[in-house]
Amino acid sequence: MLREIGYDREAAVKYAKRMAYERNPDYYNFDSLGGDCTNFASQCIYAGSGVMNYTPVFGWYYKSLNDRTPSWTGVQYLYDFLVSNLNEGPYGAEISRDGVQPGDIVQLGNGEGRFYHTPVIVAVRGREIYVAAHTFNAYMRRLDDYIYDKVRFVHILGVRKKI
Repeated sequence: MLREIGYDREAAVKYAKRMAYERNPDYYNFDSLGGDCTNFASQCIYAGSGVMNYTPVFGWYYKSLNDRTPSWTGVQYLYDFLVSNLNEGPYGAEISRDGVQPGDIVQLGNGEGRFYHTPVIVAVRGREIYVAAHTFNAYMRRLDDYIYDKVRFVHILGVRKKI
């Protein structure tokens, strides 16, 4: 049975602030393997959710470099997991820019529609969105300072935990 436990946005943002310019030794640094941005975003989401989904292949978890799901570190896979997860762990929905909150994620894409970067939203002030990210480390960077062709926002709706 699943129980809704809620998403702690403040904890996700605090983690992002603390680790934006650092690497948590509990997680592999993927900078040399294509980038660490989605790994960092997953860590932030986990800080706010406290629940992983250990379903092989299609879940969302990290135990080690060689024991993790593609959704933990892959931009498209994280999106697919969050917007389709009906089981344990965090879940979300794609929303417009106007609905984002700190603790949500944003994904940047190219003109061909391939999404390649996953910053974490850490503040929203009026129309300005500020993010934290790895690979090119950033904290409180204006989203509009990035160069991208496409953008999508994923609002974390909640977290489910098995009881």
